[in-house]
Amino acid sequence: MRYLRSVIFPPPLRPGDPIAVVAPSGSFDPDLARAGIAWLERRYRVRYRASLFARDGYLAGADARRIGELQRALDADVRAVVAARGGYGLSRIVHRVDWTVATKKPRWIVGFSDLTVLHVEAWRRGIASIHGPMVCSLGQATDATKRQWVRTLERPFEERFWQELATWRRGRATGTLVGGNLAMLHAAAAAGRLQIPRGAVVVLEDIGERPYRIDRMLTNLITGGHLTRASGIVVGSFTECLAGPDGTCVEDVLRERLRSLGVSVLAGFPVGHGAHNDALVLGRRAEICTGGTLRLA
Repeated sequence: MRYLRSVIFPPPLRPGDPIAVVAPSGSFDPDLARAGIAWLERRYRVRYRASLFARDGYLAGADARRIGELQRALDADVRAVVAARGGYGLSRIVHRVDWTVATKKPRWIVGFSDLTVLHVEAWRRGIASIHGPMVCSLGQATDATKRQWVRTLERPFEERFWQELATWRRGRATGTLVGGNLAMLHAAAAAGRLQIPRGAVVVLEDIGERPYRIDRMLTNLITGGHLTRASGIVVGSFTECLAGPDGTCVEDVLRERLRSLGVSVLAGFPVGHGAHNDALVLGRRAEICTGGTLRLA
């Protein structure tokens, strides 16, 4: 276990380590999940139950099934808990998670999109986690994406750089890296569970939201005092966030709302629902440097 500025880091993953696959959110294509599991099994010992493939409308089974599965995984002797996919459903159960074991013996929580609410709960407790591709996408991911995913899990403290990102507002920033899906951060704030660390560098991404909805969520997070705690913002993919009849595009909304914070803003970060979704460790020390560079130290 490694500590950095009060953040607890689970041990790096090693080949042959046990990992748990869970489905705490939406229903999914079983074939995609099996392909992802088969790829994971080439390197790790994968644990899951047949109930993983349950379906209850848009949910991956009833709330009781999903919270039971997630709780067992967080309490089990595994090194990582990887979500099958996002969708919707974790918000219904995440407040019922008992973190006693996971805090004493943390393991990597891996996922993005709807899994953002679980990342929020992890960083509320000072536990690092991994924002990145999930099982259903890993089976059909490019070799480069798979290599980068493995490297992040097995070398989580490695120094990393993303260069030549678009600079929407100049400046430097240093802070704990947090963030994820904008809609899920907004939902966590509405539930009274969002705690952005002061001085944090916040990553944002989303999919399928009209620009006016992006405006509403950002405005609420700003006026609610959440994003005003950030020292910098890094904008990932905002996929399929199409303009309405008024013609206002999502980039215009993001630029205007985020620049009003008066902090450094970078854009074009390869994270989210777009073609590139780099895995990254939430909880690490992040630096926004001049020249459009993000560095994880």
